[in-house]
Amino acid sequence: MNKAETHMLIFLVAAGGALGSVARYGIGDWVHHGVAGAFPFGTLIVNVAGSFLLGFLYGLAGGESPSERWRAFGGIGFCGGFTTFSTFSLDTVRMLERGEFGAAGLSTAANVSLSIVALFAGMSLAAALRR
Repeated sequence: MNKAETHMLIFLVAAGGALGSVARYGIGDWVHHGVAGAFPFGTLIVNVAGSFLLGFLYGLAGGESPSERWRAFGGIGFCGGFTTFSTFSLDTVRMLERGEFGAAGLSTAANVSLSIVALFAGMSLAAALRR
């Protein structure tokens, strides 16, 4: 890949990521103001929608990776800015399609549990630094 194409892919990732992040904020804010309660419906909707969108892009490509430009803009950029949960979901589905059930289960358990533990660890470190 030449330098110009690399720069184009970086631009597409950045543009898609910006749009995905703005979409995540907009949908999350809209849901938060429309639904009262403690359950994070905005996060759930964004995660499910992002997973659907990445699956749709993957499906349009016939189960193969889409073109590098579409992958950079739509998959890595937009879906990555919208939610990285969509990438995790695609990775898991691809393992299941290959019959790697143990790996898919381990990946699911590790991603969810370790991410929650890491979030608590980050909060604890920040609290300790504030003291």
